[in-house]
Amino acid sequence: MKSFINVEDIGDLRKALAEAFEIKNDRYKYQHLGKNKTLMMIFFNNSLRTRLSTQKAAMNLGMNVIVLDVNAGAWKLETERGVIMDGDKSEHLLEAIPVMGCYCDLIGVRSFAGLTDREYDYAETVLQQFIKYSGRPVFAMETATVHPLQAFADLITIEEHKTVERPKVVLTWAPHCRALPQAVPNSFAQWMNAAPDVDLVITHPEGYELDPKFIGNAPVEYDQKKAFEGADFIYAKNWSNPGVTNPADYGKITSKDMSWTVDTEHMSWTNNGKFMHCLPVRRNLIVTDDVIESPNSLVIPEAANREISCSVVIKRMLEAL
Repeated sequence: MKSFINVEDIGDLRKALAEAFEIKNDRYKYQHLGKNKTLMMIFFNNSLRTRLSTQKAAMNLGMNVIVLDVNAGAWKLETERGVIMDGDKSEHLLEAIPVMGCYCDLIGVRSFAGLTDREYDYAETVLQQFIKYSGRPVFAMETATVHPLQAFADLITIEEHKTVERPKVVLTWAPHCRALPQAVPNSFAQWMNAAPDVDLVITHPEGYELDPKFIGNAPVEYDQKKAFEGADFIYAKNWSNPGVTNPADYGKITSKDMSWTVDTEHMSWTNNGKFMHCLPVRRNLIVTDDVIESPNSLVIPEAANREISCSVVIKRMLEAL
């Protein structure tokens, strides 16, 4: 596996899940693969779970790890071609990337959507430059439009906690005070659609439609209560307007409807449903205290599985070196 961005890169999901549970049972089984190998983790934006879980996964596999926070520990980087660099950016990404590649064997990149230029964000401009110029296998630690390590961890969590063979999983929009990217919901929808034994339903206010390439054939239900009925898992996440129905709305907050906040009443509509969220979460905007603290909340096991999903990805990349 030379790159990891979308669900297709992982191959057969049943095999990937089996590998995940094998690693979870013995996290150091493949320690020999990373001996004398180095992972470079590059962060263009803040991180807690991704930073910690990816570093832990690499260490479990015997790797050395270099962490670079571009905004705090490096020259400011220019990403556009043809720019006269007479401002505050001292180095171009096109020189920085191959230099980074000299010091490592694998590269993990975490970038972020600008939420002003949909075409630029959805072209994954920064990530694609790493893939093209680094000379190293590259995996996404969240990008402008996808977060595959999170979605893989979500699938592992659902597989562990499901009580029926084919659970109903609901991705629900929830309100937020800031404009957030669509990366997590995009990947969650993509991975749930690809999962062999999941029935996905997506619910959100009208106008918040995700890109069709991610939602696939999943039904979209604008009535949140109807969507929640009989659900086994509720995955709450805010996203800013994807600009699918109105490109001028891309990246904007076009709804702050607090009736979409997941509370006890919402969860009562489900089939004793489990609550999920990728974290960090704004309490009492996305979800109420009582729901996230309930026995049916899976946010901590879900976060713990980030180490496992990343371990599978890094293992496969090491095997391909």
